[in-house]
Amino acid sequence: MKLKLARTSISAKPKMIEMDKIEEDLEKKSIFYFDKENTHKELKAMIEHFEEKKYSVYMREVKYGLNDDEFIYEIHIVK
Repeated sequence: MKLKLARTSISAKPKMIEMDKIEEDLEKKSIFYFDKENTHKELKAMIEHFEEKKYSVYMREVKYGLNDDEFIYEIHIVK
C-alpha cells in the first residue's frame, strides 16, 4: 500500500511512500507526517497493520492555517 507524505510546500506535490519503507524507517524515527489527500480508510488500514504487529499507533490532525482544508496527519508509531 502506498501513502502520500506531507508536502514540503503548498505548491509541491506529495511524495509517495510504501508501507515497507515506513517499517524500515521505524528504526530511525517514530513520527511520520502524511498529506491530507490520503483517505481516512487508507490511514486506518495503516494503523491496523502496525497494531497487528504490536506497535502503538497514535494519529491526529495538525492544522497549519485558518482554512478547514489546511491540515496534515501526524502519526506516531512506537514499539
